Amino acid sequence: MLSNYTQKGFPFEWKDVFNPAEDQLMELAEQYKLPSDAVIDCMQAEHLPKYEVFDNYYFLIIRFFDLNCKPESDNIRQLTRKVAIFYNKDFILTIHRSQTEFIEKIAEKYSNDRSVKHPFDIACKIIKNSLETFSMPISKMDTEIDVYESSIFLKKRVPDLLKNLYLIKRKTSVFKKLNSITRMALEPMPNSHKRNSFYEDMRDYHLRLETETEELHDNINNLLNLYISLSSQKTNEVMRILTVFSAFFLPLTFIVGVYGMNFEFMPELHAHWGYPGALIFMTLVTILIFQWFKRKKWL
Repeated sequence: MLSNYTQKGFPFEWKDVFNPAEDQLMELAEQYKLPSDAVIDCMQAEHLPKYEVFDNYYFLIIRFFDLNCKPESDNIRQLTRKVAIFYNKDFILTIHRSQTEFIEKIAEKYSNDRSVKHPFDIACKIIKNSLETFSMPISKMDTEIDVYESSIFLKKRVPDLLKNLYLIKRKTSVFKKLNSITRMALEPMPNSHKRNSFYEDMRDYHLRLETETEELHDNINNLLNLYISLSSQKTNEVMRILTVFSAFFLPLTFIVGVYGMNFEFMPELHAHWGYPGALIFMTLVTILIFQWFKRKKWL
C-alpha cells in the first residue's frame, strides 16, 4: 500500500510504502533511480540498522520493537521490525513490511509544522519514534526484575523462575546489541546532519535508551548470578545437614553391624548387661560427636 504524504503540507515529497510487492519496489527504484542492492536490502526482514551515502541520496535502515511479538521471542528478527528510508533534499521514501502507526502519527503531527524544512528532519523523527518503541518492553522487564528479586530474597516459589530470568537476559542482550549497531549506523552521518536540532533530540534519546539498556542488562546478569549463588548455598546447606546426620549414624551403624554378626563365640551377647550396655555405649558416642561438632561450630 502506498501513502503519499506530500499533500499534507510538507515542503518536499514524502511517500510511505507498506508491505510492498516486488514489482512495486522495482517501479519505485526506477522512478527514484535507486540501485538494486539497496532495494534488495529493503526486502530482507533480518537486515540490521545501517546508513549509506550514494551519489544523489542517503539510505538508512532502522529497527523498532514489534508490539505483536510473542512473549518467548528472544532474537532480533522475532522482537523487532525494520523501516528502510531513502531521502535527499527533495524527497523521502519510507518502506516497511508491518503496520507502523508512529509514521502515520508523524505525518499528522508535522504536516504543517514550519520547523520541518528538510526530509532529514522527518528521518530523525522516524528514528526517534523507532527508538521510543523500546521504552515499553524495557520498563516492563525492569518491573519483572524487581518482582523476581523480591521473590528470591523472600524465598517465594515462582514457577520457571530461572527460565524467565534467562529469557529477560536474552532480550536485554538483543536490545543492547541493537543499540550498539544503531549507534554505529548513525555515527557516519554528515556533519551538516549532526548540527540539525532534530538530530540532536534523537541522539540524546538514543544515549538515554542505551544507558537504560546497559543498566537493565547488568541488573539481570547480577540477579542471575545471585540466584545461582543462593541455589548453590542452599544445596551446600542441605549437604551439610546430610553430612552431620551421616557423622552421627556412621559409628552407630558400625556398632550395630559388629553385634549383628552371627559368630558362635560372642560373650557380650550372653552377658546380662550386654543389650543395655550397647545402648549406653551408642548414646555416649552420640553425645561425644555432638559435643565435638559444637566445639567446631558446625552445629
